[in-house]
Amino acid sequence: MEQIISLQNPRVKQIVQLSKARERREQGLVVVEGAREIGFALDAGYEPEVLYVCPEIYARSEYPELLSRIIPSKRMFFSQAVFEKVAYREGSDGLIALIKPKEHRLDQLQLKENPFIIVLESVEKPGNLGAVLRTADAARVDAVVICDPLTDLYNPNAIRSSVGCLFTVQVAVCSSKECLDWMKLLNIKSFAAELRASEWYQDCDFKGPSAILMGTEADGLTYFWLDNADKRIKIPMRGVIDSLNVSVSTAVLTFEAMRQRGF
Repeated sequence: MEQIISLQNPRVKQIVQLSKARERREQGLVVVEGAREIGFALDAGYEPEVLYVCPEIYARSEYPELLSRIIPSKRMFFSQAVFEKVAYREGSDGLIALIKPKEHRLDQLQLKENPFIIVLESVEKPGNLGAVLRTADAARVDAVVICDPLTDLYNPNAIRSSVGCLFTVQVAVCSSKECLDWMKLLNIKSFAAELRASEWYQDCDFKGPSAILMGTEADGLTYFWLDNADKRIKIPMRGVIDSLNVSVSTAVLTFEAMRQRGF
């Protein structure tokens, strides 16, 4: 078994380059690290261009069957020293895949008859995006719609913080106007999270087709969404601070909606 042992190898340099959004766009490739995450991607129909394996590390993986899902011609091997240099995270289990990203359009979403949607406006922190996707998977929401994003959906930190839920949740990327028009067409009622709202979130009815609208931590939602939302809602804040992390707020609202729906 031949291993790549040099950090100067072009394949090693490629993985490093793909940490940048521009390189991901130009190369049409993204990095997915970890057997669980790669497995979710395979389940979602993604095809890896290449799978890099560090046998010494992968021998300790909790997902030993994953390797058998990748044809041998697409497998390549890194020495442990090289793998540890290119890995994006600590505690990796010895697998890195390069895959082609997919389009994420509104017209591709398949919704239930009574959908619940999470809408994120101008999300900029990959960690927050990933955490929201993890919540969306846990609550089995219909979709996450990302409007006017300021971060790349395939940022390695977004994939990592979502623990691969980017591949288990339906996601669409569009402009705010496109999302609003789409929700109106489907009669989805929108609830805008806002600090100055007059209505408490627990007093709202999320049992019908609904979407919660979440803004950035720094500025919240823009007036476009505040002016066009069906309701403005807020979470009680009993302490000194006036707001929660956007991913935490999203989880609070989402699981209240699931409680009302009997899930």
